[in-house]
Amino acid sequence: MKNGDATLLSIFGVFAKIGAFTIGGGYAMFPLIEAEMYRRKWIDEDEMPDIMVLAQSAPGILAVNLAIFSGYKLRGIKGAVAASLGAVLPSFIIILAIAAAFTNFKDNPTVMKIFRGIRPVAVGLIFVPAVNMARKGCRSWWAWLVLAASLVAVAVLKVSPLYIIIVTIVTAIAVNMARERKR
Repeated sequence: MKNGDATLLSIFGVFAKIGAFTIGGGYAMFPLIEAEMYRRKWIDEDEMPDIMVLAQSAPGILAVNLAIFSGYKLRGIKGAVAASLGAVLPSFIIILAIAAAFTNFKDNPTVMKIFRGIRPVAVGLIFVPAVNMARKGCRSWWAWLVLAASLVAVAVLKVSPLYIIIVTIVTAIAVNMARERKR
């Protein structure tokens, strides 16, 4: 691992490139961030899932949280600032330009069709990292069971993810306490 090769300018550049060309937010950015971090040997494969978990756990926008935690891992506070500015600045400029132009074209049938065409792409970009994370994170049958139950609870039963996280934490603590008592 060569975190020393990660200059603030290179961190900003990587996240600016990803921020400029990614549609779909943090989940769509994740595989691109992961690929860049691995390709540049900035992190090990075991570290990226931890960054994703931290980014999801923190309040705020996932894309920004991913940038902050990735940048912090590489160069501390300055790396976090460089990565988050890189991730946000291109999108901010692009959205500003689109907002200025969009008011003139928002009812244009071609523009409406373009946006409808982009939606499935964004879903696909989100689906791929979810599958990859499931493969890396679910290493036992009970982990796959928890994943399936969580998916059904959120998607079908409309249970708040907050309740699922709380139940999972309480269950994990109870299981670990029971194991310790047996020893």
